[in-house]
Amino acid sequence: MNDIPDAVLFSCTYNAVRSPMAEGIMKYLHGHRVYVDSVGARRGELDPFVVGVMDEIGIDLSRHKPKSFEQFEDTSYDLIITLSPDAHHHALELTRTMAVEVEFWNTMDPSYITGSRTRRLDAYRQIRDQLLARIKERFPVTRAVDI
Repeated sequence: MNDIPDAVLFSCTYNAVRSPMAEGIMKYLHGHRVYVDSVGARRGELDPFVVGVMDEIGIDLSRHKPKSFEQFEDTSYDLIITLSPDAHHHALELTRTMAVEVEFWNTMDPSYITGSRTRRLDAYRQIRDQLLARIKERFPVTRAVDI
């Protein structure tokens, strides 16, 4: 289970919060050793809180352009990791005739948290940190990293 695949796709509902975070973290940790992309069940708009909390750990997502499975052209992935039930359903439909592994990491969408800016940012940080820990566990890093 800890083998690092050559190509990984992360997917969430809108490709606006969770999957861009996961994509950015994976790229930061593994660089060009793994091809990484992300996609949504539907296309959304990049959430500015995502850009802010990822910038806190040195990952720039300001140029991320959300895309949906419908806009998706490359299907040569070894592993698709879905982060929401909707994304999982879409990935299973896409891979029905493909030899690709699909893993479901059910991850809360922090955009549903209401309240103060601080409370909302804390929710995004919590998801970022959970994804970071899960990615480090699933895809062990063989070099020193500072996050």
